[in-house]
Formats: sequence, structure tokens, C-alpha cells
Amino acid sequence: MSHHKRADLLQAATSFCTSFAEKKPLDEILSHFSPSPDTLAYEHGLRQLAPFLGREFRGRKGVRTYFELLARHLRYEAMSFADYVVDAAENRVAVRGTAKFTWVATGESWDEVFAYALMFDEEGKVLRYEIWADSGAAYLASKGLLQELRDGHI
Repeated sequence: MSHHKRADLLQAATSFCTSFAEKKPLDEILSHFSPSPDTLAYEHGLRQLAPFLGREFRGRKGVRTYFELLARHLRYEAMSFADYVVDAAENRVAVRGTAKFTWVATGESWDEVFAYALMFDEEGKVLRYEIWADSGAAYLASKGLLQELRDGHI
């Protein structure tokens, strides 16, 4: 595999992750995604725990809906990414992220480590965006129970 392709994939992944971490406008974030109707955003988790979990968001419109749901329910700060792993043969990049998240409706916050698996098309645009995150903390925060759990009350 060429070093050039690995470098291009790494650049595409870091550009996407940086735009999200820096809270760029949604259209700028979406510009990193393929226009293909097969484009997918999928955050792993039980769909009953949060409206953005366990659902396939397909195409650019679906990906937009995913990010709009995130913005409606979550705020984040101090997001950073590290440990990028590039698989040039499969056009994939895995990366670990960290951030402080807050559930908007309750104001409850938690520090989180999460992982992305990104697959790119031949133009270097995200075709698959899979997320593994702390759905348990998100659920508890959404119900206003996270601090009670921390305090040992539940």
C-alpha cells in the first residue's frame, strides 16, 4: 500500500475529527461526508437509551439528522482525538477520542473516552461513521440520575 494513500486517509480523518471537535458549522462537518446514498452514521447502543443510538442514519440527509439530534441533546467541550490507526487496504481509519459531554435538558456532565471507525470512499470522504461511546452515562444523564449514582444514592 502506498504511503501516499495512508497519508491521505489520515489527513481526511483528522480533518473530519478536527472540524467536529472545533464545533464547526454543520455544513462544514457534512462536507467531509460522501454524497453517496450509502453513507452511514451509526452510534452503537440500545436505541431506547437515546434518540441517536442504535439507528442507521443514511445518506447526507440522514447524517445531518444524526448531528442535529446530537446538538439537540448534547453539548461537549475539550474534545480531542489521538491514536489514529489507518488501514489503507480497506480505506478505514480508527481513532480514540475524549471529551466532556453534558446532557442539555438536565445539565449533567461526564468525561468520556469514545472510539470512531471511519470508512472512506475513493475521494477521501466519509462513507461509514461508526461510534462507540458511553451510552450508559448518556442515559443516566438524560434522566438526571448520573450525579445520584456518583453520590451513591442509586
